[in-house]
Amino acid sequence: MAPKHGERFVELCDSVRGQIRECTVADVHAKIEQGQEILLFDVREDHEWEKGHIPKSKHLGKGIIERDIEEQVPDPEAEIYLYCGGGYRSVLAADNLQKMGYQNVISVDGGFRGWKEAGYAVET
Repeated sequence: MAPKHGERFVELCDSVRGQIRECTVADVHAKIEQGQEILLFDVREDHEWEKGHIPKSKHLGKGIIERDIEEQVPDPEAEIYLYCGGGYRSVLAADNLQKMGYQNVISVDGGFRGWKEAGYAVET
């Protein structure tokens, strides 16, 4: 079951949602199925990642992604996909990466929960 988000948190996410790009879990799944190499980062907490994540994704939690992204992805024009539990934290992380000069950041709407609900494979 999805955690209930606080009103101000949802308002914060909604305030930046229109300034970032989003895609669906089906979009990401299709890219992976077609064998495309994509930069896919899970921005959830360590304990969430350990319980399961999208195959071929890397983990850079929301608390450290801004600090560590340049080492992982030095090219500010690279296409970067971010997901979290449901599509809120990834919106905030995408906004921050854009502020850092990354031009092709995409938040995966629905996040890991949407991925699992669609019946796609999960890695543990």
